[in-house]
Amino acid sequence: MSNPKGLEWLITTSSFEDVFIPEEFNEEHLQIKDLATQFLQKEVVPNFDKIECKEDNIMANILKKAGDVGLLGSAVPEEFEGLGKDFVTTSIINESLGAGYSFSVAYAAHTGIGTLPILFFGTENQKQKYVPKLASGQLMGAYGLTEPTSGSDALSAKTTAVLSADKKHYILNGQKCWITNGGFADIYTVFAKIDGTKFTAFIIERGMPGFTQGLEEHKMGIKGSSTVQLYFQDCLVPVENVLGDIGRGHIIAFNILNIGRLKLCIATLGAAKGAAKESAQYANTRQQFKLPLATFGAIKFKISEMVIKIWMIESLSYRIAHNVDIKEKQFIQDGKTFNEASLGAAEEFAVECSIAKVAGSEMLNYVVDEGVQIHGGNGFSDEYLISRAYRDSRINRIFEGTNEINRLLIFDMIIKRALAGKIDLLTAAKKIQNDLLGIPDFSIKNQIDLFENLKNTLENYKKAILLVAGAATQKLNEKIATEQELIMNISDMIIETYICESGLLRLLKLNSKKTVDIQIENRIVETYFYDVSFKIAKYGQDAINIFASGDEQKMMLLALKRFTKCDPINPKESRRIIAKDFLQKQGSN
Repeated sequence: MSNPKGLEWLITTSSFEDVFIPEEFNEEHLQIKDLATQFLQKEVVPNFDKIECKEDNIMANILKKAGDVGLLGSAVPEEFEGLGKDFVTTSIINESLGAGYSFSVAYAAHTGIGTLPILFFGTENQKQKYVPKLASGQLMGAYGLTEPTSGSDALSAKTTAVLSADKKHYILNGQKCWITNGGFADIYTVFAKIDGTKFTAFIIERGMPGFTQGLEEHKMGIKGSSTVQLYFQDCLVPVENVLGDIGRGHIIAFNILNIGRLKLCIATLGAAKGAAKESAQYANTRQQFKLPLATFGAIKFKISEMVIKIWMIESLSYRIAHNVDIKEKQFIQDGKTFNEASLGAAEEFAVECSIAKVAGSEMLNYVVDEGVQIHGGNGFSDEYLISRAYRDSRINRIFEGTNEINRLLIFDMIIKRALAGKIDLLTAAKKIQNDLLGIPDFSIKNQIDLFENLKNTLENYKKAILLVAGAATQKLNEKIATEQELIMNISDMIIETYICESGLLRLLKLNSKKTVDIQIENRIVETYFYDVSFKIAKYGQDAINIFASGDEQKMMLLALKRFTKCDPINPKESRRIIAKDFLQKQGSN
């Protein structure tokens, strides 16, 4: 890929040659994956119950062990005593540790929002002072943005900072809540408004005068994750601990979220694989009516849906991770600093990161929910891991910006980029109009190549998006910002189409290699396309019916029907073949 651009896929035909797929992991990738998996099995899995009960500061101790083997500093440059690995490599670690329940949350918080703000925005002195110790596990990191009255609306924070009379300290007053790793962290990135207006980040150290923490929160899930409130009462913070530019704290907050959203998706991938494995093994061994659960069609449906959703999200995840890597390298070649390149690459694919966050968290939600169902009454018992998986998964639809906020952001970012001339939606929309003026091809074609058929279907899904989004924006103009239901419908069309394209490109690349049997992968993709055609049609209909009426409405609904048509398949047959393959791999007789 010579020059990957965010959102380019929406208005162009993507090439499978440009995507990276998990089947292309190199030897180093596999070694890193093995290291992370072994660490999980040796240090985390045997201590699940102790972690959940927060015994003997066990979370911090395991994190320090992770630092000893290099897992905390994979994304940190070697000059700050990290491993300096690319985003694909760090993604492999995040996926491998994603099955660690509360530990995966603590790990992600430390290596992400606990470390990256200082790495990307700190002065040279700040980075030298803190980053090597964060990478090694000598220091633990946390992040304080949310307040009791400001969640998604982070910029409405009430915590204040005032310069002291001697101009040596900022005096912080306020409160932060839902602070992951807050109970044991040594370093906190905390946001406050200087003089009540200038939203600014500060590096807070445990033990600073006027800084205290509350008791551990009792949560629905991720019980082993430390979550506390932070209190600042005339807290004295040295002026040299201002992080980034005064009044530019939002730049830090929002840029770090882009990276965090993709990492969250990849962690949910690891969690989902673990839950699917648990569910399949249970279905293979649990008998009802003198037969294993795995022999029943209703159970095969659930297992196959898990496999389909996981495979498609895996395709999406590593596609984006590789795009970020490529963009970082290009920025470095163009003369940008490491910080500028890392942040710029994440910002370039901010829409895709939001898509990944929503898609990954909702995929995991399905897997664990149906996992409990497969376990029946046992799934409701804490003696089975699926119970913990179910409880722990729920937070992912809230973390890193709620899924509702991310759906609104997807559309908002697309419109802003179009207005800024970064993506030519106008030309693409005009092409759709020309298509509608043409005569549809209703002829019956025989022996069409399956992949060509899927490619055409994908392009039509994109046309459906451009049709609905273009007409809605033109009709409502700036009023569209208040039509959240409409925006979320369009964003759902975008999310599902990007998932489809990512899965299809992976399939095409596998097929090009001619070295593996892709029967299962083929059925996964065609089944997902079949299912999603009805979803995209429904999202589009709902959107059109919100803003259109009369002849315009009828014309657009007819066009939408044309663009969301998908050739029929036998979904039962495909799902049973997919389920059989997965169940056999998990040890069915």
